Amino acid sequence: MQAAKPSRTALRVAMRRAAHQLYDAKPLVLDDPVAVPILGSVYAEELRRTPVRPDRPWSVSLRAFMVARSRFAEDHLAQAVAGGVEQYVLLGAGLDTFAHRNPHARLRVFEVDHPATQQWKRELLAEGKLSAPERHTYISVDFETQTLAAQLEEAGFDRCAPAFFAWLGVVPYLTLPAFRSTVAYIASLPQGTGLALDYSQPRHALPPLEKLALDSLASRVRQAGEPFQLFFTPAEIAAELAAFRSIEDLGSPEMNARYFAGRTDALKLRGAAGRLLCAWI
Repeated sequence: MQAAKPSRTALRVAMRRAAHQLYDAKPLVLDDPVAVPILGSVYAEELRRTPVRPDRPWSVSLRAFMVARSRFAEDHLAQAVAGGVEQYVLLGAGLDTFAHRNPHARLRVFEVDHPATQQWKRELLAEGKLSAPERHTYISVDFETQTLAAQLEEAGFDRCAPAFFAWLGVVPYLTLPAFRSTVAYIASLPQGTGLALDYSQPRHALPPLEKLALDSLASRVRQAGEPFQLFFTPAEIAAELAAFRSIEDLGSPEMNARYFAGRTDALKLRGAAGRLLCAWI
């Protein structure tokens, strides 16, 4: 990220979550009544221009991935809460709205992100007259230069209790040392701690058409100042998460079967680049 600017990729993700509420058929994969209001009048016109045409399948597929990964994380969070977890950490939260929809009475939400992105989010919430959620804390962290442990614990996170972490839309932008540092911290937490993340496969693992789609997306995020840096195959990321148990790693066929089967619209995953993973301590 550029130091003084909010994340442009966070805006693109939020736009796609909002477009899902407006343009896709019911039932929604991610029912998020805050996704449109948080964008407010500032981005209303841009939201109207969001591509929804079924003849742009890769754009529709990217939207499907964005909503599926949030649903995936929130489904596993509910499983963690049922097991007694009372702490939820969103790493690279962007414009995520879960804290405003939190259905779990005892769950405390920690939103971790870059200071500029958090300030931008607060301004959007204020403009939309969206009230601050309860049991919620903002934590500013630069993943490349600051220690997640120190920032979290200073904000009241209890490292002696289990927690659930969502790390969505972040891993491809990290260096390998930054990724490993965060994984090591999460792996040091008590039994019952869980982690949901998405990751992308490297270019060499993709068929020709998907290589072109990845090249196009990589070019756009690079121009936004947030280039892709980190890729894994399923075997490689499983090795990185050796301290975890019960790893669930989903590709497009599994995601389509779980979240998009029987739909009346064109919303579904295509290709093999993006994957979702959940692992437990």
